[in-house]
Amino acid sequence: MSTLSCALIQTKLFWEDAIANRAMLEEKINSIKEKTEVVILPEMFSTGFSMRPKKLAETMNGETIAWMKHIAITKKIILTGSLIIKENENYFNRLIWMLPNGDYGFYDKRHLFAYGDEHNHYSPGSKRLIASAKGWKINLQVCYDLRFPVWARQCVKESDFEYDVLIYVANWPERRSLAWKTLLQARAIENQCYVIGVNRVGDDGNNIYYAGDSMVIDPLGEILYHKKDEEDIFTIDLNKHHLLEIRKKFPFLKDADRFIITNE
Repeated sequence: MSTLSCALIQTKLFWEDAIANRAMLEEKINSIKEKTEVVILPEMFSTGFSMRPKKLAETMNGETIAWMKHIAITKKIILTGSLIIKENENYFNRLIWMLPNGDYGFYDKRHLFAYGDEHNHYSPGSKRLIASAKGWKINLQVCYDLRFPVWARQCVKESDFEYDVLIYVANWPERRSLAWKTLLQARAIENQCYVIGVNRVGDDGNNIYYAGDSMVIDPLGEILYHKKDEEDIFTIDLNKHHLLEIRKKFPFLKDADRFIITNE
């Protein structure tokens, strides 16, 4: 039964400085000694959570995408995190799933954080991205999406689960950390999956403090990893046998409501 090795990078970010952030993150990635297959960076890892996309946005042919491709190919890893992307005249908070062969998928954050004015600067996505690695199915989401359980809800057909791991990359402020930690556990329990949340630490350019609280949670809601208030790089092997045994022993989702998500 396969395992999936994931490395979480909880880090401070240089405010609106993509060059400095790429150099810092490359050093951290190079420092990982354990065998790892997926490396997870925070939301807007190249800039911090900025509402200045006109100044900071890159294209899909830009330097940060090229950097991600170089790292993924060189290190033979999957590299994921979100950054500011311009496409036509729209700006997106776009999560990239960069493969070791240089191919990639992407997910545009659906739920924009109106409290922080994100909806006035970025366009929302409309499609989920469920990626795959080593036979694992992985649902990729961004920060504020965490507050909306329907968007993450498993669709189970004849005991075939949509996904096995739910990943959130985030810039989630410390002042609302209780919601972050509680909802990550809830998403794991209700979807019978592993949940990984990767958040940043430190102050941003708006003097907002982030405590990290990056977590890995198993399908029963048990916390396998939790780090607060400091930078950290943590590698964990997710166990498929453990996941399948839980789903077999507790087949709760057979009783779930059926629904359809629209883009309205």
